Amino acid sequence: MTAASSAPRRAGRPPRSVLSRDRITGAALDLIAAEGYEGLTMSALARRLRVAPSALYNHAESKQEVLRWVQDHVMTMVDFSAFADEPWDEAVRQWAWSYREVFARHAPLIPVIAVLPVTDAAETLRMYEEVAQGFLRAGWPEDRIVPAIVALESFIYGSALDVAAPGDIFDSGTLAHQFPVFTSAVRRATDSAGSEGAADAAFRAGLDGMIAGLRQQLAAYSS
Repeated sequence: MTAASSAPRRAGRPPRSVLSRDRITGAALDLIAAEGYEGLTMSALARRLRVAPSALYNHAESKQEVLRWVQDHVMTMVDFSAFADEPWDEAVRQWAWSYREVFARHAPLIPVIAVLPVTDAAETLRMYEEVAQGFLRAGWPEDRIVPAIVALESFIYGSALDVAAPGDIFDSGTLAHQFPVFTSAVRRATDSAGSEGAADAAFRAGLDGMIAGLRQQLAAYSS
C-alpha cells in the first residue's frame, strides 16, 4: 500500500445540516427556561448550539423568528380537539385545562408568548382557527369571538403562573390577628381544596365562573 493510498480520506460534506428548526427551537426553550427571555439572544443561542452566529442566521433570520418557532412548538402541546365534536362550553373547559397545564410547565415563556404576534405561526393559528370555529358554530357573533378568547387566555396565563406559586403565598404571618377574616378564609380554602391543591381549586372555580358568564353572554346574543 502506498503512502498516498494509506492517507486518511477527507470527510465529505455531511448529508444534512447540523442545525434544524427543531434543534434551534429546543435550544431556545432550554435557554429561556434557564435564563429567562432576557437571556435569549442569537449569540447566546449560538453558543448553546455550539455553532457560529453566522451559521445560526443561515437557519433563522432573527430572534423574532426563533420565538415564533418556540410559540408554535409549545402550542402543539395544547389539546383543542374537543372543539371538533363537543359543545363549545365543554370544549372550552377541556382546552383551558390543557392550555394551563402546558404553560405551567413552560412558565418562563408566558411573558413572551402572551404578547407575541401570531403572524406566520402556523400551529398557533391552527389552534385559534379551531377554537374560533367552535365558537362560531355555537352561535357566537364573529366580532365577539376574539374578545372571549383573549379573556380566557388572560385567565389561563395567570393561573399557569399560580401553579408555581409557593404554598404559603397568602400566609399572614405575625400579622394574622390584624387581618382575621382574610387569614381564616385562606385557611378554609386550603382545607377545602384537599388533595386537589389550591391552584387547581382556584382554576376550577375561576373557569366555572368564566364559562357561566360566557353562557350568559351567548344567550343574550342569541335572544
